[in-house]
Amino acid sequence: MLQHVWERASQARYLTSVIVATDDERIRDAAAGFHARVMMTRSDHASGTDRAAEVASASEAQVIVNIQGDEPLIDPAAIDAAVLGLLNDDDVPMGTLKKRIERETEIADPNLVKVVTDAHDNAIYFSRSPIPYLREAGGESAAYYKHIGLYVYRRDFLLNYSDLPVGPLEKAEKLEQLRALENGHKIRVVETEYESLGVDTPEDWGRVSALYEQIMAKI
Repeated sequence: MLQHVWERASQARYLTSVIVATDDERIRDAAAGFHARVMMTRSDHASGTDRAAEVASASEAQVIVNIQGDEPLIDPAAIDAAVLGLLNDDDVPMGTLKKRIERETEIADPNLVKVVTDAHDNAIYFSRSPIPYLREAGGESAAYYKHIGLYVYRRDFLLNYSDLPVGPLEKAEKLEQLRALENGHKIRVVETEYESLGVDTPEDWGRVSALYEQIMAKI
């Protein structure tokens, strides 16, 4: 799975280097098996953002992309889109992705984070609840978007992110990205057609493996 993520991320046009960041020697050894660049990090990080910040602190890169290691079908074009969303506006320190929800059952799923954005594609809010709320039943339906957990950061912002105060919204929703919004920072949200398929269980891996085989059969 890790090799699939690394290979697909390496196809992104706007990434100059792909690094596997881990505190686990088993992951380090697996990554070395397919010649990936690996950086061992501290084991006491509270989040993936903190781990990415440690990697950034040892690099001169001015833009850092945090890609989850459990998304073996990550779309290189989606990575590029998120990067461009940040590069095109110097005033935005952080970027991510959204995907329009097509299955109605996902709207009320608290495990699926929703996002609403303004007219300039900046995040207004992220929530586990359905947003926006439709006050009048049977009225004009609104589009719902789910958040895709890929993040792009400007280096200085990432290095200082863990020092930002944790606010009541982040505590309530248990969503780390709300820290940026609560402290007045913009998050650029780019729409993508990429359907995030994270692997959290053996059953998830079975579904993703079957889908991968279908994709390869069409190539």
